Amino acid sequence: MSAAFVHPDSLVTLHYCIALPNGQPLINTFEGTPATLQLGAGELAPSLERLLAGVEIGKRQTFMLEADQAFGPHNPALVERIQRRHMPDEDIEPMSIMEFTAPDGSRYAGLVKEIDDTVAVIDFNHPLAGKAIRFEVEVIGIL
Repeated sequence: MSAAFVHPDSLVTLHYCIALPNGQPLINTFEGTPATLQLGAGELAPSLERLLAGVEIGKRQTFMLEADQAFGPHNPALVERIQRRHMPDEDIEPMSIMEFTAPDGSRYAGLVKEIDDTVAVIDFNHPLAGKAIRFEVEVIGIL
């Protein structure tokens, strides 16, 4: 019987761990329920999906990615100062995630970096932008 490999459009069940280079896990399914993902559907970052193509079922692999290979560099243009009067009238803590609606109706998540009575500094970069990561994966099955 020949080995089965992941294709760019596969529906896969897998365990994966995204960690900082020092090993600190950020997302880890190895000790819980595996994930089932449709590649090409935007369920996983495109850079990570590309790494899965060609992975053999049952083989555990680890990939080290620099920031530009993973979630891209941190873009200072995506850090905005927003007047507090344009935000919900509720207690908002620094380092919390908020969802915002753009004029076209699309929704964006942003990290509240700083906030006071008049202004908030919101970072709309991906939380892992600018960070190198370790991506460990074991494909359990291809459906």
